[in-house]
Amino acid sequence: MTPAMYNAWGKRAVDVVGATLLLVLIAPLLLAAMLAVRLALGRPVLFTQQRAGLGGAVFVLVKLRSLRHGAGDDAARMTRFGRLLRASALDELPQLLNVLRGEMSLVGPRPLLPSYTQRYTPRQAERLRVRPGLAGLAQAAGRNAVPWEQRLELDAHYAARVTLRGDLLIALRCAWLLLRQRGVTAPGHATMPEFRG
Repeated sequence: MTPAMYNAWGKRAVDVVGATLLLVLIAPLLLAAMLAVRLALGRPVLFTQQRAGLGGAVFVLVKLRSLRHGAGDDAARMTRFGRLLRASALDELPQLLNVLRGEMSLVGPRPLLPSYTQRYTPRQAERLRVRPGLAGLAQAAGRNAVPWEQRLELDAHYAARVTLRGDLLIALRCAWLLLRQRGVTAPGHATMPEFRG
């Protein structure tokens, strides 16, 4: 499949079929994870937050909640259970619904906060030319351990040339890092520091 064909209709077809199959296959795992969140952290089980998608359009991202209620930053509200949930990436599984709705792709730059878009350089803003994804080139390079400048450059590089082969390699690399539980957090942070531009 040529890159033009893949971008025109192939990528979206892969997203719909792939997300549907994954949701069916992991339904028991997702339900178990939701029950674990309910028992460990209480309600709500789901966490929603606005993120910037294709062209900067704002959508509501869905995750399993991994932080306890209360004052303080993420690190102060993170429990051992929450760290395990994030390390396994089980908290990201509900985003398959975002994929089915067309707000995300299986592969693409991770969706970031809408407030970040005005802080991008023109080069970094190239990441908004494609749908954000569950797995991305920056994540394949080391997940949250990759610093912001390198991460956004990798996102822009990905947006410039999207191919089926590239997406498959990114997905496999991300799965490998996930199994090894590498790059879960940036050094000294619960996840990533704020991007300040």
